[in-house]
Amino acid sequence: MIRPSPGRVLTPLLVAALLAPAPSAGQDNDAPAVDSVRLSRTLEAVAEGVLPAVVQIFSVGYGTTPGGADVSGLLHQHESIGSGVIVDPSGYIVTNAHVVDAPRRVQVRLPPRPDEIEGRASILKGKGRLVGARIVGRDRETDLAVLKIDVSGLPSLSFADSDELKSGQLVFAFGSPLGLESSVSMGVVSGTARQFGPENPMIYVQTDASINPGNSGGPLVDVNGHVVGINTFILSRSGGSEGVGFAAPSNIVRAVYEQIRATGRVRRGEIGVRAQTITPHLADALDLELSWGVVLGDVVPEGPADRAGLRIGDVVLTLDGKRMENGRQLDVNLYRRPIGSTVTLSVLRSSQTRTFDVEVVERRDFQLELQHFVTPEQNLIPGLGILGLDLTPEIERLLPALRKRTGVLVASRVAKGHHDDEGFEPGDVIHRLNHREVTSLEDLRSALGEVARGSAVAVQVERGGGMRFISFELR
Repeated sequence: MIRPSPGRVLTPLLVAALLAPAPSAGQDNDAPAVDSVRLSRTLEAVAEGVLPAVVQIFSVGYGTTPGGADVSGLLHQHESIGSGVIVDPSGYIVTNAHVVDAPRRVQVRLPPRPDEIEGRASILKGKGRLVGARIVGRDRETDLAVLKIDVSGLPSLSFADSDELKSGQLVFAFGSPLGLESSVSMGVVSGTARQFGPENPMIYVQTDASINPGNSGGPLVDVNGHVVGINTFILSRSGGSEGVGFAAPSNIVRAVYEQIRATGRVRRGEIGVRAQTITPHLADALDLELSWGVVLGDVVPEGPADRAGLRIGDVVLTLDGKRMENGRQLDVNLYRRPIGSTVTLSVLRSSQTRTFDVEVVERRDFQLELQHFVTPEQNLIPGLGILGLDLTPEIERLLPALRKRTGVLVASRVAKGHHDDEGFEPGDVIHRLNHREVTSLEDLRSALGEVARGSAVAVQVERGGGMRFISFELR
């Protein structure tokens, strides 16, 4: 429900207004107008209850400039505006991770308080307070982030159960499209579970409610004013709203929010398998006994599933008694399980059903772990378009066994490289630049400083246990 004004949204009235029959001949012609007024007032009540909990987010961070001859332009400061929703009166806010991507500063503009606009006759009510915010945590897999501001007693919204959403259900998108704060649009749920790629673990609620740049991070709410999703992206040929918008479902948002609030990050469980959705072609080619469901495409050696006795090609029937119908379903059900718990899998192998008890371990996210060690100010190598890290013992523990134990680790790329054949990848370890050995960030910067623009560069990297050269012209 909406806090602090529960029960303000008159859902039965909305339904009655929408379903009211058309007047018959001789019936009072004012009846449709009355119904329209009642409907309008109900929609106004939705907006009035939700808007006090919707905020505007200003992020100052770093962005990349593609192309161009000036290598200093590979990384520049930029400002972005997005939206967010207060989900706890003590100042916790949910938004999209891309709204606060690599920021130096994050600020939140709160809606004006009732006492700030009380007695004002002008239709222009002025702006609310601008307060600083800290990032509690980000989860790039779901594109969600949690912020905290040092303000309490705030209006807040609660989460609905997104599993209960139905196609055709009325929803409202709130936020700051194109920087226009306190905007609301209305539409319906176009689809309840859109998945982009058969093995993609993330699903979205599709809506035709107008969503534009700046809406990102704002809430999608139902007629009760409950959050059913966080507006995340649109599909568009024009760059603006074309009625195809997508929101992260509230059940996923709530799970991510609760974990980030408790620990600062999301811990996902796994058992050391790659679950794939069975397709008719896959079933035919492998002579599987089912033409639908889940097959194990990989079982990690010495992982929990391997130790329990599972094999590549096993068809998973159930997880803890729940039927598994696709690979994403198995993955999602696993990463919601507590780390250290045990799950029971029923699988089909050679026409026999077998049962295995498997331990759930924490899924490692290499790039996420590296993010804790880098900042653009300290780790940028502009000439290569990367963020680099000295290969310390702490960093080395995150990597597979290396052939050489000195060098610079590529934590991420910040721009497209100038490479003739291939670019750097996160996890690459730079050992040499031209004829000079590289043992640290200082070495790498010094070696680059000795190369004139327009000259050829060959960087020796270790990737996946093998050595290779990455060559390009320094610009």
